[in-house]
Amino acid sequence: MRLIKIFCLILCQQAYCTAQKIEILTSGTKASLRGLSVVSNQVFWASGSNGKVARSTNGGASIQWITVPGFEKRDFRDIKAYDSNTAIIMAIAEPAIILKTKDGGKNWAIVFEDTTKGMFLDAMDFRGRKGVVIGDPIHNKLFRAYTNDAGDHWAIDTQTPTLAKGEAFFAASGTNINVQSGYYVSGGLQSSLYLKDQPILLPLKQGKESTGANSIALFKKKAVITGGDFSSDKDSSGNCILIDLSGKPVFTHPETAPHGYRSCVIYLDEQQLISCGTSGVDISKDGGKNWELISTESFHVVQKAEKGSKIYLAGAGGRIASLQL
Repeated sequence: MRLIKIFCLILCQQAYCTAQKIEILTSGTKASLRGLSVVSNQVFWASGSNGKVARSTNGGASIQWITVPGFEKRDFRDIKAYDSNTAIIMAIAEPAIILKTKDGGKNWAIVFEDTTKGMFLDAMDFRGRKGVVIGDPIHNKLFRAYTNDAGDHWAIDTQTPTLAKGEAFFAASGTNINVQSGYYVSGGLQSSLYLKDQPILLPLKQGKESTGANSIALFKKKAVITGGDFSSDKDSSGNCILIDLSGKPVFTHPETAPHGYRSCVIYLDEQQLISCGTSGVDISKDGGKNWELISTESFHVVQKAEKGSKIYLAGAGGRIASLQL
């Protein structure tokens, strides 16, 4: 009987390990990928440095690499894809530029450009045809622009909140904003959660340019924020906070935090979450209370298919992977 129990335990452990497998689909391209948009199980797009955009229509069995003509030295930190042909990419620093393709990346049109000194776009988020882009403060005020036609036209918001000295937004994974709720999370010398443009100081690691919130994920009246200190990416202190949003926000810390700095976090369902960063990938199966390190592979961003169940990750060195749970 004891041998049977031991044998069953070994089988369970093997099945558990097999069930959490990260498969590298491509790597080696000279691009740090921080933008990732997964349309379906088969269609995903990624974007990054050196003017690179990656596109797959068959679940990563083959990946098309596109260098956007005229933008070979630009860093596309975020991307939104609507289908296999339509995508929007965001180039961060001045001049800040947003481009759109409607033919699978063959041609790109400039749909937004701002040459203001100090411009640095950080993230985009979309809900249907509505979208928002945010950037680091200009004259101490949050930069924000909106679109109502799937990114074809953008309007700059002139009524935005003033940020604290040394406070900004990280262009880490494109996940520090949520257009549907209007929530934003900042980092730097001060890290805040913005609710309807009203800041609430976060109980996260902050005080340095490399610290603070990087990502927010929402599920109904719950939220999880991850970040930490990207200059010390194995440090788990102050890198995650759970929020109850059913009334006045209530913050709690996880019992077991993600294992290091985490630039991105997403909900798979009400209980399961995935977070990733340069020091690894974590999973939580209890709503973010406890996190388990499942890989030490470095990734900047993770996303689940909007229409499907597959999970993809992207990171430095042109690395794109799928995660099997």
